[in-house]
Amino acid sequence: MASDLQRKKTSIVFTAMDVNGDGFLERADFEALTDRWAAVRDGDGADRLREIMMSWWDALHAASDENRDQKLTLEEVLAAVDNLGTMLDFVVATAESMFEAVDQDGDGRVSAAEYARLIHAWTGNDAPTDVGFTRLDLDGDGWISKSEFVSHWVEFWAGDDEDAPGTYVFGEL
Repeated sequence: MASDLQRKKTSIVFTAMDVNGDGFLERADFEALTDRWAAVRDGDGADRLREIMMSWWDALHAASDENRDQKLTLEEVLAAVDNLGTMLDFVVATAESMFEAVDQDGDGRVSAAEYARLIHAWTGNDAPTDVGFTRLDLDGDGWISKSEFVSHWVEFWAGDDEDAPGTYVFGEL
């Protein structure tokens, strides 16, 4: 069963992904999210990103749509979060794709401005990201490395430690 922290984190992302606000995630929501991400990358790498994002829909749908209505409730998604240990390959692949999409200059690191684009792509809005970026930049060098990013992403989706930096990968809770 998902902890209160996992419920809180998942609810934030669920709300951001529910494009039409109907309380369900559907294939169309994932397609809209994928379009937002493809726009961040604008061509280069968009096909790989699209494939991975839609694979997430397929995996999430298969793992959690118990009544097979092609709609996922928050409760159904939370049930899938409980099983992310068996889907870590998807979590890591998504993290790597997100990193590559956001690292627009291809220098192998994400700047504060690039991180702000990540938040915008996921949430569709321009929430402040300064505090979140500082928390994720573990060594304080002004950049998030790919390994830092992947670690944070896995922590967000599979972790249950409120003090872990990855808990805040999508901003403040």
